[in-house]
Amino acid sequence: MKKRTLLALIALVLIANSYAQKKEIENLEIDIKKSELKWSGEYAFYFGGHNGTISFKEGYFIKSNNVITGGEFIIDMNSIMCDDIEDNEANESLVNHLKNEDFFNVKEFKTAKLVITSVDYHNDTQMKVNANLTIKGITLPVNFQAEVNYEKQQMTSKFKIDRQRWGIDYNSKLRDGAISDGIGFEVILSL
Repeated sequence: MKKRTLLALIALVLIANSYAQKKEIENLEIDIKKSELKWSGEYAFYFGGHNGTISFKEGYFIKSNNVITGGEFIIDMNSIMCDDIEDNEANESLVNHLKNEDFFNVKEFKTAKLVITSVDYHNDTQMKVNANLTIKGITLPVNFQAEVNYEKQQMTSKFKIDRQRWGIDYNSKLRDGAISDGIGFEVILSL
């Protein structure tokens, strides 16, 4: 009788503990209107380049034990815009070129995705984010530094990727080397 009572008590404690742990994990949806994704690309052999924005389609952080431990963010590649060319025709030409097959191939790959796989905290607000980034159907690991502002309910980061790793090649008579392999991103994810 004592063994049964003890086993029942242990089972009850394990079930309650398991339920309590599950309650501590939640998804926090981002506000796509407040969140920003800015991009920049530079020329390889002289100063200058282009910059613009891309919109988030949806996304969420995974919060576990009161800290961010993961997340998934979908990027609408068709929303790519150029901010630095004022001439409408030239601006439209660049945007269409970025959407073509030799860059992002938006017709075939309408979205890109970033999945946070783990977070290494340096302190309460600064961290190294480890993630998988999918562009043009190619998923590769990336990591970058990020900072959380709890008062503003946002995470910010700046990082670069090597476009060649995702098959983002530029077919040009001037060579693909006319533009830098680095694509810069400045990200604000807001709740």
